Amino acid sequence: MTSPTRLQLYLQLIRWDRPAGWLLLLWPTLSALWIAADGWPGWHLLVVFTLGTVLMRSAGCCVNDVADRDFDKHVKRTANRPVTSGAVSVKEALLLGAALALLAFGLVLTTNAPTILMSFAALAVALIYPYAKRMVSMPQAVLGVAFSFGIPMAFSAALGGNEWSWAGVYNAAPWTAWALLASNLFWVLAYDTEYAMVDRDDDIRIGIKTSALTLGRFDVIGVMAFYAIHLGSWAALGLRFGLGRIFLLGIAAAAAQAVWHWTLIRGRGREGCFKAFRLNHWVGFSVFAGTVLDLTLR
Repeated sequence: MTSPTRLQLYLQLIRWDRPAGWLLLLWPTLSALWIAADGWPGWHLLVVFTLGTVLMRSAGCCVNDVADRDFDKHVKRTANRPVTSGAVSVKEALLLGAALALLAFGLVLTTNAPTILMSFAALAVALIYPYAKRMVSMPQAVLGVAFSFGIPMAFSAALGGNEWSWAGVYNAAPWTAWALLASNLFWVLAYDTEYAMVDRDDDIRIGIKTSALTLGRFDVIGVMAFYAIHLGSWAALGLRFGLGRIFLLGIAAAAAQAVWHWTLIRGRGREGCFKAFRLNHWVGFSVFAGTVLDLTLR
């Protein structure tokens, strides 16, 4: 068996073969972009936020694998990751992550001042998350903020403004954009708790903090409550933005999937929990499709 090339190792490091990861970030960001633009946002912003999402998720994988390399070796699912196995050095992973983040920042530079300023806050949260597992009982909440920052950035880029101040950031993204961020955080809590349920036994053994361990025997109830809070609040905010029946059909399709996920995770089996996590991007796509169709056909 031939050894993988450097390119193959780098693609493995950034999870290129697992697009579900960046789709989880992409759909709520694009939903927010369509809402902010009140319809088609234009090719420029679509390319910026699509490519930027893929690049930043890939950069985040590099940082996460460096931070977790000593933990990952004790978990069967992650023991063969390039950094953990030693196939890619820590320096290589960090350099690759930095390069990808710089490419994403280059895209942000084509937007406006408030969005550029906001990108620094988004980067800071993304860098904090890998270390939150050591200190925070529910680090998935930190991940939720990191995975949702594209929402206010989409509003800022679509609504304009060129004030180089944090007051300009506040003016560029209305409170409803931040409310969408908070709503999306609960979706991240739902699917990443499902993900944490897969590694529950390993996480107990190595001392990692996760929402699955914090919730204990209430983990399944917690996941379903997170889904309900997310979809209920996102629906209410969508109606406030003037979205209508087609949008609500998208919410209903997402809710039906959440119920199906309950059937997958209620037994707490590894395969069922991982399947529920892996297919969560369809929940986000349903909301996105309902949003786009509603704005296009009204």
